[in-house]
Amino acid sequence: MQQSRADQHFSDMLKELEYSAAQLEKDLNNPVLKYNEVSRLKNQSDNFNSILLVSAKQQMLAYSPSSLGLSFQQTYGTEGIIESLQKKKTYISSPYWSVNNNLVIMMSQPIHGKNNQYLGLISGIIHLHKKNVLNEMLSNQYDYKNSYMYVVDQHDRIIFHPDEKRIGDKIVNNTGLGYIRKNKSGSIRLVNSRGVDNLAGFARIPSVNWTVISQQPTDELFAKANTLILKVSLGIFIFYLFIFILIWWISNFIASPLNRLARMASMLNQPDIQDKIKEVDPWYFEVLKFRTSLLLSSETFSHRISELKQHVNTDPLTGLYNRRGMQLFLNELIDTRTEFAALAIDIDFFKRVNDQYGHAKGDLVLQTLARFMQDNFREHDICCRSGGEEFVVLMTTGEPSVAYKASERLRKTMQESTIHDMGQITISIGISFWPKDAQDVSEVLEIADNKLYEAKHSGRNCTRSTAEQES
Repeated sequence: MQQSRADQHFSDMLKELEYSAAQLEKDLNNPVLKYNEVSRLKNQSDNFNSILLVSAKQQMLAYSPSSLGLSFQQTYGTEGIIESLQKKKTYISSPYWSVNNNLVIMMSQPIHGKNNQYLGLISGIIHLHKKNVLNEMLSNQYDYKNSYMYVVDQHDRIIFHPDEKRIGDKIVNNTGLGYIRKNKSGSIRLVNSRGVDNLAGFARIPSVNWTVISQQPTDELFAKANTLILKVSLGIFIFYLFIFILIWWISNFIASPLNRLARMASMLNQPDIQDKIKEVDPWYFEVLKFRTSLLLSSETFSHRISELKQHVNTDPLTGLYNRRGMQLFLNELIDTRTEFAALAIDIDFFKRVNDQYGHAKGDLVLQTLARFMQDNFREHDICCRSGGEEFVVLMTTGEPSVAYKASERLRKTMQESTIHDMGQITISIGISFWPKDAQDVSEVLEIADNKLYEAKHSGRNCTRSTAEQES
């Protein structure tokens, strides 16, 4: 993985040069283009220490940085420039001395004009004795810790080494060099050019044909191996000591969760008992099973309590909230200071329905109105049956027009519906508002009843509101 990352990085460097060459081929005589391209290559990354643009006649056309102080009239015949101009293709040099007496490596791409005419080259220079992409990238990419690492090019010259004095030297008398040349990666025991027995690992970077070699003296490695064995032995001892202490600690407290759960089994009626049961850590299967059983029992107990509360707070015939349930919501609305409209609803001539069609049909009318109410009002509006054929809706709004439109929509729905051939059945509605009409909730409900009676006296099948929103 690290080898592929380094190879990709150098491939990208060559592609940067190739892209610049393609741009320069469009108009190599344009001084602005030449200046901008070498400046961009130098400044867009730290890949190259300097950039040179050289013509086919070895003349310098542009360069960066300007501190190089090169002449545009003079011809330059460094080893890298000459070889690159001769090859007229992608080129990576061996280390050589530049005109400024720096040991460098040159990477270059050719520039061609029309009819594939060779015009020159664009090159990136890496200064081997200065801070460069090699010693930064390779030191990070190939982390061999305390091992001895260096990099050689395709001509067996050292281009990266911890000892800077050896950069540029050609490797000789190394017993593993032949094996390394023949293989892309691997490991080998060798005697280096200084006669020291080493164990080495190596990997090639295909894009530039360089080889990264990591080696360490065999004697030093064996000495470290003995030290490592001692450290591992000590680590194993500490690990098992820790395990022993941990097991001892767990065994002392293994009965604790069972005791806690046993105590909670007699407190299932408490409101926060499920949270307390969940706080018990299931250290082993028996605790988990016991805790799960208690939670299920507690949930069943809570569910039955909720069912009882639901039966207590709702009307069994219509499923709407009864007076007790309505009072709970009224308390919540008052506590949160939420404005609401109270709609008092009554079925017109309901006694006549019971007398003419029977109580079973009367119950059906009540259930139908309840269903229309639930469909007509919003989810957070509270629909209640306050008794007999009387209903109340608590709408969480202070807007008279909203309450009036919702009331009229319900009234018209009831008026336009036919329930089991009983003819037209209508409702009357009265509306009041809290706290606009009164601060006392019971007084607000009484005002809504008065408006309902006003609707009855106005001929029934209509809505009357304290806000006079009948229109």
